[in-house]
Amino acid sequence: MSVQPAAPSNPVADHELGQRVLREHVASVYSTYSVSTLTHMAFVVVFGSIIYSQLKDPSLLFWLAGLLMADIYVFFTPRWTPSRPVRESAYWARKISRVVTLVSMVTAVVPWLIVPHNNLPMTSLLMAVIVGSCARAAQSLWPLKPALFGYTMPMSLGMITALAWQGDGLHLFLAAAGAAYLLLTLYAGIGQHKLLTESLMLRFENEALAARLGEQIAATERASEEKTRFLGTASHDLRQPLHAIALFGAALENELRDRPEGRNAERLMRAVNALGASLDTMLDVSRLDAGVITPAPQPVQLDALFLPLNHTFAARAEQKELQLRVRASGLWVHSDPQLLHRMLSNLIDNALKYTMRGGVTVTARERGESVWIEVRDTGIGIPPEQSGRIFEEFYQINNPGRDRSRGLGIGLSIVQRLSRLLGHPVQMHSRPGRGTHFRVVVPIASTLERAPAGLPPASLAEASAADERSASALALPGRVLLLDDELEIREAMMGLLRSHSIDAHAVASEAAAGAALRHAAREGRPFDLLMCDYRLADGVDGLDAGLRLSQSGGAAMPLLLITGETSPDRLQRVRESQVPVLFKPVVADQLLLAMAGLTVAR
Repeated sequence: MSVQPAAPSNPVADHELGQRVLREHVASVYSTYSVSTLTHMAFVVVFGSIIYSQLKDPSLLFWLAGLLMADIYVFFTPRWTPSRPVRESAYWARKISRVVTLVSMVTAVVPWLIVPHNNLPMTSLLMAVIVGSCARAAQSLWPLKPALFGYTMPMSLGMITALAWQGDGLHLFLAAAGAAYLLLTLYAGIGQHKLLTESLMLRFENEALAARLGEQIAATERASEEKTRFLGTASHDLRQPLHAIALFGAALENELRDRPEGRNAERLMRAVNALGASLDTMLDVSRLDAGVITPAPQPVQLDALFLPLNHTFAARAEQKELQLRVRASGLWVHSDPQLLHRMLSNLIDNALKYTMRGGVTVTARERGESVWIEVRDTGIGIPPEQSGRIFEEFYQINNPGRDRSRGLGIGLSIVQRLSRLLGHPVQMHSRPGRGTHFRVVVPIASTLERAPAGLPPASLAEASAADERSASALALPGRVLLLDDELEIREAMMGLLRSHSIDAHAVASEAAAGAALRHAAREGRPFDLLMCDYRLADGVDGLDAGLRLSQSGGAAMPLLLITGETSPDRLQRVRESQVPVLFKPVVADQLLLAMAGLTVAR
C-alpha cells in the first residue's frame, strides 16, 4: 500500500512524504493490536457458548475452534513495532490487511450456521454482534483502507447473503438493512481515511517547512558570523599598513611643517585620514554589535547640538551649491549627546550625498512627551521597493559603481543601531524624485532636569577640539616603550615619537620588553609609558602581555593599548579591562593627547 500526494511536484520528496504518512497509518492500526486480539478471543468464546447453548449445532464448535485458531495466529505472528524502518511500512500494511481479512472470512461462515435455524432472537443477536464489530473495527482501521474493506466486507456479505437466501420478507428486509449499513460504514471510513491522510501530509509538510526555515536561519546566522569575521580580519589587515603610513606621514608632516614640501605631506595625511575614517565607520558597527558602547543619557540642549552640525556640513553644502538650514528650537531632550550627534551627522551626511539641487533642512518640534528631530532633503528620494533595504550594511541606492564620494553605505546602518541602543525610533518617508524625510523621536527633557545639568558637550567635534587644545598644555612622557611585532610599525612609531623629542624604544616580543624594562630599571631611567599592540606574533595576546609587563616592576606603569581589532568579542574584552585603547590607524594628535593624559594621571 502506498499513499501519494494529489499533485506531486517532486517525485522523490513526495515518495518520502507518502512513506511517512503510511508509517503513521500503520502505527495507528497496530497501537491496539494486542488488546483488540485478546478482546476478540474472549468475545468469540462467550458468543460461541451462547449460540451453541441455544442451537445445539455441533458445526458451531468447529467454527468456534477455527476462529480461535485464527485469533491465536494473529496474536503470535510477528507484528510491526516502532523500531521497524520506514521502508517496511508497506509490507506491514499489507500484512495487517491480510490478517484482519482472514479473521473476517472465518467469521463470515457463522451466519450460514445460525440463520437457517429460523431462530429470530439468535439471528437478531448475530446481526447486532456483526454490526457492532464492524463499527468498532472500522474506527480503528480507518487509516488503512485495504484493512477496512478486508474486515467489514466478508463478514457483512456473509450475513447479508445468508439473510437474503431465506427469501421471506423479514429476512430480505434485514438483508437490505445490513447492505445499507455496510455501504454507510465504508463511505464514512473512506472519508475519515482521506481526512487523516490529508492532516498527516499537512503536518509533515509544515514540519519540513519549519526544518527548512531553521536551516535557512542557521545559514543566515553563519553567513552573518562569517561576514563579521571577514570584516574583522580584513579591517585589521588593512589597518596595519595604514597605521604605519599614518605614523610615517605624521612624522614627515611634522618635519616639513615650515617647508614648501609640507603641503604634499598635508595632502597625504588628508587622504590617510579619509581612509581611516572609512575604517572607523566599520569599527563603529563592530563596537555597536559588541555592546561596548554604553549610552549616558542626560539633558541635551538641541541648539547647542545643532550649531556644530551646521559648522561641520555648511562647507560641503556650499560646495555642492545646496542650502543647509539648521533651525534653532530652544528645546531640550533626554539623550546621549555624543551618540545623538552621531545619528544626526549620519542622517545629514546621507541627505547631502543624495541631494543634487535644493537643500537640506534640520528642525526640531515638540510633540507631547517627545521631540521630533527631522532631516528633510530635496534629493533623489527612495523607491518604495527599496525602502526596506536602506538600513542594510553597504547597501546604496543607484550606486552600482560604488562611487567613493557616496561613502561605504554604512551610515544608515549605524543610525539604525544607535536608534535601538538609545531607544529613539527612526521613521522615514520618501517620494522618488521629490526627496526624503527622516524623523528621530527623542524623549523631551523635563524642566527640572535642565537646570542642574548645565550645557552638555555640544558635539564630538567640539569635544575633540577642546581635547586637542588641552593636549598642547600637557607634558608628554620622557621615555616610551613600544611592544609591536611588525617592523614597519615600530619604525614608523619611533620616527613620530622622536620627532616630538620623546625617547622611544621599540621591541617585538614580551621577552624583549621585559629585558628592556629591567635594563632601564638598572640604569635608573625607567620608562614612563608602555604602548602595546593587541595582536602580537604567534597568537600572543597583547592585552595580557601588556598587563603583565606594566606590573612587573612593582609600581604600575601606564599602559596604552593600540589595536586594529574589530571583532565584537575582543572589543568587549578590551572594554572590560578598562585599559585605554586607540584604534588603528592612529591619528598623531590623538596619540599625543592620550600619552600626555596617561603621563599626567600617573
